[in-house]
Amino acid sequence: MPIQPEAYTYSNTDQTSPEPAAGNAQNRSAAELAAGLLDDKAHVSPKYLYDTLGSKLFEALCLLPEYYPTRTEDAIVAANMASIVRAIGPEATLIDLGAGNCAKAERLFPTLRPRQYVPIDISREFLEQAAAQLQPRYPQMRITPLGLDFSHELALPDSVPAERRVFFYPGSSIGNFSPDQASAFLRRLRDACGADGAVVLGVDLIKDAAVLQAAYDDALGLTSAFNLNLLRNVNRLLGSDFNVADWMHEARFNERAQCMEMHLKARRSVIVRWPGAQRLFERHECIHTENSYKYTVPSITRLLSQAGFAHAQTWLDGRNWFAVVHARAA
Repeated sequence: MPIQPEAYTYSNTDQTSPEPAAGNAQNRSAAELAAGLLDDKAHVSPKYLYDTLGSKLFEALCLLPEYYPTRTEDAIVAANMASIVRAIGPEATLIDLGAGNCAKAERLFPTLRPRQYVPIDISREFLEQAAAQLQPRYPQMRITPLGLDFSHELALPDSVPAERRVFFYPGSSIGNFSPDQASAFLRRLRDACGADGAVVLGVDLIKDAAVLQAAYDDALGLTSAFNLNLLRNVNRLLGSDFNVADWMHEARFNERAQCMEMHLKARRSVIVRWPGAQRLFERHECIHTENSYKYTVPSITRLLSQAGFAHAQTWLDGRNWFAVVHARAA
């Protein structure tokens, strides 16, 4: 049972992201989805995997024996909690990127005692449910959930203090970006965290391809369901008519790039329609839905340094499969 924090300034859960902004975001999502589906090599951003059902499927996926990242990262944090909290320091505003059910950040609360917790996720409904469940357990902590797409912009409201911002990005999600995209994303974090801010990343490290393949194509088929559910979310956002039965999940390891890829492959030739456009997908043609790049400790440290972060501290598991990295604004 979590230890109740003692020294927070009281606030009820803040509600943000007014409806007009949400409507603009949905229009932008529809335009982005249409552009990706009409590209020569069709693709959809992995952020669209995380609607409410997708977020719950990912929760279940993290419990699978094949899916090592979550439990490995959890073990690193548990074994090094005191050291990680010392690195972050007191009075932090913890900004949780892709917060999901907020469980990864919550394990830090009893020791870290941040002055404010700001979970951010594209799946607003799921996020607000998770934040509402947190509030009774931490009644004196200020929680400010933000339903926004942080891959595009990171304009934080005035309710988030500018001082001591610590961006928390666990779960190896930095690997969803290509190295160039990751560099640009980290530079945006550097700009947003100010002179006294920091970042804490979970980073999946290069390892045997068979371990990776099993993690992204599990025997139970949960990763397949997670990937296929993206099509339902696309239908909701774009007004398209994808039939999930026409598609299959495919996971591939790109050895040259040291990257796991997820695709949806057409089982047969199919025409997909949405307002104003359509596309014929030939049999076995794919939609690229996710990349997961793997790093070494030197390569992620170098990426952070190029983005304007310094003094990186790294914590590893015993097999060197995963790293938790803290770096301060330079």
